[in-house]
Amino acid sequence: MPEMKSPARAFFVADSRSRKSCLYGIFPATLLICVVLFFMSSVFSQSYKEKLSSWKIDAGHDVEIEKCKNQCRPSGSEALPAGIVSSTSSLDMRPLWDPPKHKKGRRVVDITVNASANLFAMAVGIKQKDLVNKMVTKFLASNFMVMLFHYDGIVDEWKRFEWSDHVIHVSATDQSKWWFAKRFLHPDIVAAYDYIFLWDEDLGVENFHPDKYISIIKSEGLEISQPALDPRKSEVHHQITVRGRRSKVHRRTFKASNGGKGCDKSSTAPPCTGWIEMMAPVFSRAAWRCVWYMIQSDLIHAWGLDMQLGYCAQGDRTKNVGVVDAEYIVHHNRPTLGGTDSTVSSKEKDHRVDVRRLSYRELDVFRKRWEKAVEEDECWVDPFQ
Repeated sequence: MPEMKSPARAFFVADSRSRKSCLYGIFPATLLICVVLFFMSSVFSQSYKEKLSSWKIDAGHDVEIEKCKNQCRPSGSEALPAGIVSSTSSLDMRPLWDPPKHKKGRRVVDITVNASANLFAMAVGIKQKDLVNKMVTKFLASNFMVMLFHYDGIVDEWKRFEWSDHVIHVSATDQSKWWFAKRFLHPDIVAAYDYIFLWDEDLGVENFHPDKYISIIKSEGLEISQPALDPRKSEVHHQITVRGRRSKVHRRTFKASNGGKGCDKSSTAPPCTGWIEMMAPVFSRAAWRCVWYMIQSDLIHAWGLDMQLGYCAQGDRTKNVGVVDAEYIVHHNRPTLGGTDSTVSSKEKDHRVDVRRLSYRELDVFRKRWEKAVEEDECWVDPFQ
């Protein structure tokens, strides 16, 4: 007789089978859910990483933009990469072809010209060719770059001198050296030179040595200077320019000038101290950058400029402006621009009176411009007041 199963046992077996069936049904669903969750977490993780990376890039980009905004670029060069921008130049001449090469043993030696460290510029006329020749010869021998401004329009007659092809010639009829300087000696053009000599043509340099002069002004810290005048042979207009026999350099005078005002130890302003005459000024690179901006384009005689040079002295004008006694020159006071030689009969009109009249007018204009500029510039503070 077959064994009879109890109702409880039958229920247990049925329940066990039901559970197995349920588990078998849940497992695929769970697996599917896990796969879906894994996939979604992967997608979310990748999206998060991309967003995080994007945030980092955006933040870095913003920093770069801000950094680029703070770069000081010359006006007009913004479209170029910074490394290709050449903001300065020089007057040194470059060859049209490679310089010659000389063989030394088995080595090939390049023959190159040393770049000039200093610039000598001068307004010249052919009538002063004897003095000009001596000056140019001496400065070229000291490896100066030389630039001649021809105010009489004559250039070809200078070709008789051996040095003619080694200097820069600029010609414009009846223009002063300050007219030329404003237009052809921009600070960015002459930035390669440590010192700029801007001289008149009627000077004697028998007792002047450019190299020694440079050495002295460097050691003395002179930003603006001039060589002293030999009082026995020179036309002297201001006592401060007279050579002192017992000193290497002097920075003040204790004698009255042509204006009649006396100078003493307590004097702190031009022309007693912090002052030079404009016939043979020498400027450091930094001082010239300042002076060039002060030269007025329409005031070609630059009268009045001498009294304000101290503002460009890069500090204390009583210390940084001086006259060098150890290296001195002679001021011959020959008639140059606008004048005629009295020793030679000529039908040319002597325009020196007209030149002097215009110079005084320009002086008045410059003084008024200075006063107006001081009054209107609320941010400017006078360092000498």
